[in-house]
Amino acid sequence: VQLQASGGGLVQPGDSLTLSCAADAQTLEYYAIGWFRQAPGKEREGVSCMSSIISASDGNTYYSNSAKGRFTISRDSAKNTVYLQMNSLRPEDTAVYYCAADWYTCTMKGDILSPEFGSWGQGTQVTVSS
Repeated sequence: VQLQASGGGLVQPGDSLTLSCAADAQTLEYYAIGWFRQAPGKEREGVSCMSSIISASDGNTYYSNSAKGRFTISRDSAKNTVYLQMNSLRPEDTAVYYCAADWYTCTMKGDILSPEFGSWGQGTQVTVSS
Protein backbone atom coordinates (compact mmCIF):
# COMPACT_ATOMS: atom_id res chain seq x y z
CA VAL A 1 0.00 0.00 0.00
CA GLN A 2 1.24 3.49 -0.84
CA LEU A 3 0.74 6.24 1.70
CA GLN A 4 0.73 10.02 1.38
CA ALA A 5 1.05 12.09 4.54
CA SER A 6 0.09 15.74 4.57
CA GLY A 7 -1.11 18.54 6.80
CA GLY A 8 2.08 19.62 8.51
CA GLY A 9 2.99 23.23 9.02
CA LEU A 10 4.21 25.94 11.34
CA VAL A 11 1.98 26.62 14.33
CA GLN A 12 2.24 28.32 17.68
CA PRO A 13 2.26 26.56 21.05
CA GLY A 14 -1.27 25.65 22.06
CA ASP A 15 -2.52 25.48 18.49
CA SER A 16 -4.08 22.47 16.77
CA LEU A 17 -3.17 20.68 13.59
CA THR A 18 -4.62 17.70 11.74
CA LEU A 19 -2.40 15.39 9.76
CA SER A 20 -3.81 13.18 7.02
CA CYS A 21 -2.54 9.87 5.71
CA ALA A 22 -4.15 8.93 2.41
CA ALA A 23 -3.77 5.37 1.15
CA ASP A 24 -4.13 4.03 -2.35
CA ALA A 25 -5.50 0.76 -1.06
CA GLN A 26 -9.16 0.08 -1.67
CA THR A 27 -9.29 -2.06 1.43
CA LEU A 28 -7.69 0.21 3.99
CA GLU A 29 -9.77 -1.47 6.66
CA TYR A 30 -7.38 -4.46 6.54
CA TYR A 31 -4.48 -2.31 7.67
CA ALA A 32 -3.26 -1.00 10.97
CA ILE A 33 -2.11 2.59 10.53
CA GLY A 34 0.54 4.09 12.73
CA TRP A 35 1.89 7.60 13.16
CA PHE A 36 5.53 8.12 14.00
CA ARG A 37 7.67 11.20 14.40
CA GLN A 38 11.36 11.96 14.31
CA ALA A 39 12.92 15.10 15.68
CA PRO A 40 16.44 16.18 14.68
CA GLY A 41 19.02 14.10 16.50
CA LYS A 42 16.42 11.80 18.02
CA GLU A 43 15.18 8.32 17.26
CA ARG A 44 11.89 7.72 15.51
CA GLU A 45 9.07 7.60 18.06
CA GLY A 46 5.72 5.88 17.73
CA VAL A 47 2.98 8.39 18.48
CA SER A 48 -0.29 6.66 17.74
CA CYS A 49 -1.77 3.66 16.00
CA MET A 50 -5.18 2.30 15.05
CA SER A 51 -5.59 -1.38 14.34
CA SER A 52 -7.63 -2.72 11.46
CA ILE A 53 -11.35 -2.44 12.06
CA ILE A 54 -11.84 -5.97 10.77
CA SER A 55 -9.14 -7.52 12.92
CA ALA A 56 -9.71 -9.05 16.32
CA SER A 57 -8.40 -5.78 17.73
CA ASP A 58 -11.37 -4.04 16.04
CA GLY A 59 -9.97 -0.59 15.65
CA ASN A 60 -8.10 -0.48 18.96
CA THR A 61 -5.97 2.60 19.40
CA TYR A 62 -2.60 3.29 20.94
CA TYR A 63 -1.15 6.59 22.07
CA SER A 64 2.28 7.33 23.43
CA ASN A 65 2.45 8.97 26.83
CA SER A 66 3.25 12.30 25.19
CA ALA A 67 0.23 12.03 22.90
CA LYS A 68 -2.38 10.84 25.38
CA GLY A 69 -5.07 13.39 26.01
CA ARG A 70 -3.90 15.68 23.21
CA PHE A 71 -3.85 13.61 20.01
CA THR A 72 -6.68 11.64 18.45
CA ILE A 73 -6.36 9.12 15.64
CA SER A 74 -9.34 8.43 13.42
CA ARG A 75 -10.13 6.63 10.20
CA ASP A 76 -12.42 7.50 7.29
CA SER A 77 -12.68 4.28 5.32
CA ALA A 78 -14.74 5.90 2.57
CA LYS A 79 -11.85 8.28 1.88
CA ASN A 80 -9.11 5.71 2.57
CA THR A 81 -7.62 8.22 4.96
CA VAL A 82 -6.43 8.17 8.55
CA TYR A 83 -6.15 11.38 10.51
CA LEU A 84 -4.12 12.50 13.49
CA GLN A 85 -5.76 15.40 15.26
CA MET A 86 -3.19 17.16 17.41
CA ASN A 87 -4.30 19.66 20.03
CA SER A 88 -2.42 21.76 22.57
CA LEU A 89 0.75 21.48 20.55
CA ARG A 90 4.06 22.04 22.29
CA PRO A 91 7.51 22.95 20.96
CA GLU A 92 8.64 19.42 21.79
CA ASP A 93 6.09 18.11 19.27
CA THR A 94 8.26 19.58 16.52
CA ALA A 95 9.31 16.75 14.23
CA VAL A 96 8.81 15.11 10.87
CA TYR A 97 5.68 12.99 11.13
CA TYR A 98 5.29 9.76 9.18
CA CYS A 99 2.39 7.41 8.69
CA ALA A 100 2.89 3.70 8.21
CA ALA A 101 0.73 0.69 7.44
CA ASP A 102 0.87 -3.00 8.15
CA TRP A 103 -1.57 -5.86 8.20
CA TYR A 104 -4.30 -5.85 10.82
CA THR A 105 -2.71 -4.98 14.15
CA CYS A 106 -0.43 -2.41 15.70
CA THR A 107 2.79 -4.19 16.52
CA MET A 108 4.00 -3.36 19.98
CA LYS A 109 7.44 -3.70 21.52
CA GLY A 110 6.64 -3.86 25.17
CA ASP A 111 4.58 -0.77 25.93
CA ILE A 112 5.67 1.22 22.91
CA LEU A 113 4.75 1.07 19.25
CA SER A 114 7.17 -0.94 17.16
CA PRO A 115 8.45 0.61 13.92
CA GLU A 116 8.07 -2.75 12.17
CA PHE A 117 5.54 -1.54 9.63
CA GLY A 118 5.74 -2.74 6.05
CA SER A 119 4.74 0.46 4.24
CA TRP A 120 5.74 4.03 4.98
CA GLY A 121 4.68 7.35 3.60
CA GLN A 122 6.92 10.35 3.16
CA GLY A 123 7.13 12.66 6.14
CA THR A 124 5.35 15.91 6.80
CA GLN A 125 7.06 18.59 8.89
CA VAL A 126 5.36 19.91 12.00
CA THR A 127 7.00 22.91 13.65
CA VAL A 128 5.65 24.35 16.87
CA SER A 129 7.23 27.67 17.65
CA SER A 130 6.31 31.11 18.89
